[in-house]
Amino acid sequence: MADIRVICAIGLRGQLGLRGAMPWEGDPRREFRADVARFFELTRGHVIAAGPATARSIPDFARHDRTIVELRSSDRPGDLLDRFRDRVVFIGGGPPVWAAYAQYVRHWDITRLPYDGEADRWFDPAWLTSGAPAEVSVR
Repeated sequence: MADIRVICAIGLRGQLGLRGAMPWEGDPRREFRADVARFFELTRGHVIAAGPATARSIPDFARHDRTIVELRSSDRPGDLLDRFRDRVVFIGGGPPVWAAYAQYVRHWDITRLPYDGEADRWFDPAWLTSGAPAEVSVR
């Protein structure tokens, strides 16, 4: 079975998104820049499977050493697991995608950023317990 993982960043109260982007997008502070660099470091050589907007937002430089898969709501998670059986697959794309794939996630890597502003998307702690026991690391 594929090694399914999620790497994400949340604000201080679990904020994930705002109007289709990360609420802190473009913040020049060191913590925010380091989080982006860490994402690209950890996903190098692996598969990133994400919803259409997230998949399209992956910069060109990152497409050369990762396999990018655009997920659709009609996709069955089992098909992705079968397709990449011997690979590490990072699931991206936010709440609807994580809700569909949470039961398969073996590792949640969550970075808590110093953001405490508005949001319209939130991290749901229920994802962490929706499937088989998963490893969780929070920074």
